[in-house]
Amino acid sequence: MIYDIRVMTISTYENDVPFARHILRLAPIDRVRQRVLGFSLEVEPKSSELVSGEDFFGNRDTSVACSEPHQRFIARAAMRVEVTPAPPFDGVSPAWEEVAAAALSLNDLSPSAPAHYLYPSRMVGVPDAIRVYAQASFPAGRPIHDGVVHLNQRLRADIVYDGEATTVSTRPEDAFALRRGVCQDYAHIMISGLRALGVPAAYVSGFIRTLPPPGQARREGADSMHAWVMAWCGPDAGWFAVDPTNALIVSEEHVVVAIGRDYADVAPLDGVIVTTGVQRAVDVVVDMAPV
Repeated sequence: MIYDIRVMTISTYENDVPFARHILRLAPIDRVRQRVLGFSLEVEPKSSELVSGEDFFGNRDTSVACSEPHQRFIARAAMRVEVTPAPPFDGVSPAWEEVAAAALSLNDLSPSAPAHYLYPSRMVGVPDAIRVYAQASFPAGRPIHDGVVHLNQRLRADIVYDGEATTVSTRPEDAFALRRGVCQDYAHIMISGLRALGVPAAYVSGFIRTLPPPGQARREGADSMHAWVMAWCGPDAGWFAVDPTNALIVSEEHVVVAIGRDYADVAPLDGVIVTTGVQRAVDVVVDMAPV
């Protein structure tokens, strides 16, 4: 499947901002079953200086320096991406306890190594309430693949999608207590539960197609940046991606932009501003349509 994707982020400020430095993470890169066919980026103020780079995890980022006074910062990205669906899972899945033991025994510290995604991170801890909830999907000896799918489905059933209930700084334990949130909260809660059981789990930022396939319900998280989870299922099976917001196994409907330990690693817009006022709002609008 080939998609044309357009993204716009708009940041507005109460007073003039004489200087700002932003980090944009809007550009996907070539990955397994994903190929970038084209990408362009423009920002306002147009006088801004742009420098492209790559972070430790292999995500593409753009550093933006704005030295022209402004009350609004806009970034517009356009891209064409080809996604190849993963084959259906038909292998033998090890027990989740074996996967947890294997994660502790590996010496690999490369960017995709499970060690980076095994421990608490800046925004995701391992509170007891979420551990107990996740444990119900992982009885003794259950295959890791089955446990991940079961937890993925429970989260969609037990948590209400509510764009007003949380913010980007909400901790997973708080969203879990509310039983409400958005895709970031679903992902953080699932990651917290998996890590509490010793299963490495990564946060994925990206896009999901705006209109679903014919005959299927509209996906939650469309029209904006989306988030989902990759769980490590052992050295042979590798990483397995699921979307707890929609109770989906990640497929050709999803385009990966960035992978990290939690939202703080992959936020689409980050940085610092110099101003005397407050930042009024940050809006992100996405349109992802098949070609």
